[in-house]
Amino acid sequence: MEKKASESFIIMNEMVMPNDTNHFGNLLGGRLMYWMDIAAAMSAMKHSNLPCMTASVDSLSFKTPIKLGNIVHIEAKVSRSFNTSMEIHVRAWGEDSLSKYVYASNEAYFTFVALDATNNHKPIPAPQLIPETEEEKKLYEGALRRRQLRLVLAGKMKADDAPELKALFKSND
Repeated sequence: MEKKASESFIIMNEMVMPNDTNHFGNLLGGRLMYWMDIAAAMSAMKHSNLPCMTASVDSLSFKTPIKLGNIVHIEAKVSRSFNTSMEIHVRAWGEDSLSKYVYASNEAYFTFVALDATNNHKPIPAPQLIPETEEEKKLYEGALRRRQLRLVLAGKMKADDAPELKALFKSND
């Protein structure tokens, strides 16, 4: 079974309240990660129609803080499906709703594993992904390198067994 990347797209919005902030009046990084994880989970479940569990988070970059009273917009979409795992690309923006100023804040890649809906909750194959737009195709192509890097860093794959990563560092002499 295959599904289009656009079918997994979700948008989630939150308002930054006082209990979400640090002493500088900025959204706590952990709170944003929590919201991004929820958005990624919804996207993974929408793609697979199965219960899903977070396997990893990587490349979470903090660009601009989001202030108290601002609105957080989070977009998530599956960028590639492997066997039982799916990579979800998540982006977050802040919005000062009084001035209508929207700014990029964060971006990350989450990996989720599709699970059997029965009581044993074992990993189960997820539908393959069909990228359509140029951005979806770019994310799809890069996902294999990001996956290999995650596996090498986790000690689950040897660097010599990661051909896409090796190609990045191969000399063209």
